[in-house]
Amino acid sequence: MILGDLIKRNAALHGNRPGLIFEELRYTHRQFAHRVYRTANALLDRGVRPQERVAMLSRNRSEVLEVFGAGEVAGFITVNINHRLSISEIEEICRDAQPAALLYEQDFSEAAAAMRDRIPGLRLVMRFENAGPESYEAALAAASDSEPTVHPAPEDIAYLIYTSGTTGKPKGVMYTHAAMLEAARTLSHESGAQEPVTALIVMPLFHVGARIESFGFLFLGGTIVLHRMFDAAAVLETIQSEQITAMHLAPIMIQRMLEVSNRDSFDLRTLQCVHYASAPMPVPLLRRAIAAFGSVFHQVYGMTECLGGTTLKAHDHKLEGDDREVARLASAGQPYSGTQLRIVRMDGSGADPGEIGEILIKSPATMKGYWNNTAATIESLRDGWVHTQDLGRLDGDGFLYVVDRKKDMIISGGENIYSWEVEEALRHHPAIAEAAVIAVPDPEWGEAVKACVVLREGMRAGQDELIAHCRDRIASYKKPRSVEFVAALPRLFNGKIDKKALRTPYWNRQERQVS
Repeated sequence: MILGDLIKRNAALHGNRPGLIFEELRYTHRQFAHRVYRTANALLDRGVRPQERVAMLSRNRSEVLEVFGAGEVAGFITVNINHRLSISEIEEICRDAQPAALLYEQDFSEAAAAMRDRIPGLRLVMRFENAGPESYEAALAAASDSEPTVHPAPEDIAYLIYTSGTTGKPKGVMYTHAAMLEAARTLSHESGAQEPVTALIVMPLFHVGARIESFGFLFLGGTIVLHRMFDAAAVLETIQSEQITAMHLAPIMIQRMLEVSNRDSFDLRTLQCVHYASAPMPVPLLRRAIAAFGSVFHQVYGMTECLGGTTLKAHDHKLEGDDREVARLASAGQPYSGTQLRIVRMDGSGADPGEIGEILIKSPATMKGYWNNTAATIESLRDGWVHTQDLGRLDGDGFLYVVDRKKDMIISGGENIYSWEVEEALRHHPAIAEAAVIAVPDPEWGEAVKACVVLREGMRAGQDELIAHCRDRIASYKKPRSVEFVAALPRLFNGKIDKKALRTPYWNRQERQVS
């Protein structure tokens, strides 16, 4: 089975059911399939061959899903580039991927023109907006809406998904049809979505989470409601107007929805399932979210290199119970079926329950490797195990607790300090809206703990008060030595806090760089 078979299946079995809703557009599954077939045939007619790369530069829109679908039925490798990158960063990715085609929306015309001039082998550059004979719509109008005659194999590469580059230059993660289908199957069966599903997608589609979530819902023959970008009030309005039953959000998005002043005026009773991912949700925020939206939350833990990690299901989000059960609110849940998980020490030996080490994952839903980067593939993927660079521990029942990224761990006076533990202590202070903890240089201790915090509107707290608050909740050596109050924390496209940006001012003149 290939990814395109899912489009074909939905058209055959659920043809008249709404398949995609985007702004004023409403396609049934059958109509969407024909749009996909036209897109695939238009690219084939223009000389794009299976396993050549088809790149995109666009915000979320219906055409983006059509181009993804074209690759899934005809065997192109889709490269949806982060449109927020600079032209030089986009060029770096294109030089690595070597796309044969680039499809873009008007706002990114400058970058598209630069790629046309600079990327050897780029033969086709086409704009989505309907403008002239070489526009996307004109190409589709001239193409057949029949299923293409070429088809990929399950082990062919379907996507190149580039990492965010927080640990170096972005790397192209290769995913096969088989791996993506396994991830979609697992997600659809184990993460709480119920048929018939109407799912809201607001995360950017260049992010692996948005793509696999949309596939998981389509696996159930569901309806995808697509937003161009996240807007908290618009999400609440759409839940009500489209009777959304499932959606996928980053924790910061849930926080923004809780802050909408007239949130209580929306009817959200259709909502059955909210997947949160990209970062753990702070326990205080999780408690507020459950109080507001109900017991609908499922955490999904994975990464660009490994889609099948762990999930904390709705019934495990217990606000009351024994200490062990309530503590699981801070966990990332248990492995999906078919997923193996290990915690290993620095020497590679297995860690004991409760002992912190690197998280290793083996799953049918992992990457094939990094594009054009054998060395990084060997380093990350060993004997089928993805070395996540995340640090965590397992409890006696197999629940995973992610405590830090390897590069974010602070070593102060020879002691390991995990930033998430300090951040959780800070978040329990009533005045704290957001917190990020980083290492800064210290002449005596090597590294010192620094907290960057955002205060809740209308509330106050001082540095000494917050340090004392942390000392009461965690060991004294872990408490922040300084606190910086900021209006907002820098974030990556997926909602994660950009700790590299926070650290850089403190380390850019140092001989040893922490990041």
